[in-house]
Amino acid sequence: MATTVTLKRTGAKMPLVGFGLWKVTKEACADTVYNAIKAGYRLFDGASDYGNEKEAGEGLARAIKDGLVTREDIWITSKLWNSYHEKDRVEEGARNSLALWGLDYFDLYLIHFPISIEYIDPKVKFPQEWWGLDGKIHPINVPYQDTWHELEALVDKGLTKNIGLSNAQGSLIHDVQRYARIEPQVLQVEIHPYLTQNALIDYCKLLGIAITAYSSFGPQSYLELGGGKSAASLLQHDLIGGIASKTSKSTAQVLLRWALQKGLAVIPKSNSHERLVENLSITDFELSSDDIKSIDALNINLRLNDPADLDPRLAIFA
Repeated sequence: MATTVTLKRTGAKMPLVGFGLWKVTKEACADTVYNAIKAGYRLFDGASDYGNEKEAGEGLARAIKDGLVTREDIWITSKLWNSYHEKDRVEEGARNSLALWGLDYFDLYLIHFPISIEYIDPKVKFPQEWWGLDGKIHPINVPYQDTWHELEALVDKGLTKNIGLSNAQGSLIHDVQRYARIEPQVLQVEIHPYLTQNALIDYCKLLGIAITAYSSFGPQSYLELGGGKSAASLLQHDLIGGIASKTSKSTAQVLLRWALQKGLAVIPKSNSHERLVENLSITDFELSSDDIKSIDALNINLRLNDPADLDPRLAIFA
């Protein structure tokens, strides 16, 4: 099975299995990145809002200095935070992240959310996260088209080789396609067996947009959903466990393999080196079509990352 996906515009080969840096602590991040590179990871998915790009860059720099990899061997994805959507802020946001990583360019740069919020100087608060200094969220009016055109300018200036969207649905993708000079190459969205998003996957395939799935393991614990409904941890789900036993793999490997066979890239993270290595080893087995269908049938449209939970004005998935 292929280990990369070829992006439509540039022909760049993006690894299908990468390492996600969300919630990797600053204290552990440099060593985590270094050890992940030693284990074979070649894609790292970061973001300004994660607050650990400086430490991730230190781990990468150490790996390059020690001769484990060259810069060209590694794929680095970063994301523009919501407070940098204004025309005169986009390049600032990208350059800030590049400086933290210690890099001249990103391989892929995404708009983190289709939401614009009030800017705070990073010297005052960093990472900014969602909230202003008063603890409230302050949306501002910035057309997504303006932000996208500034991302295109980043490509022109060599600050990123590829650009894309994150947390966007079909209607927004359709809109971007109407005015994009450089079409989005990648969409990063939440996808797991409780949120399969098959229609979105099919639409992106039609347009030639690669998809990176995040939150591949779904909820980490049992959830009460109301109305008598609940959702068990997918890592402990009987169906996933049965397939894991049949294939002599872990439940995590089954979940990641399910995504790969649907044509998705994945970016799992782990604080355990054993699981970190295990998550990378998902290209040497196949799930049957019946397995895929049975896992698909777990879909209950359970979204774990919804800004509307923070503020009803941010209901981008309504």
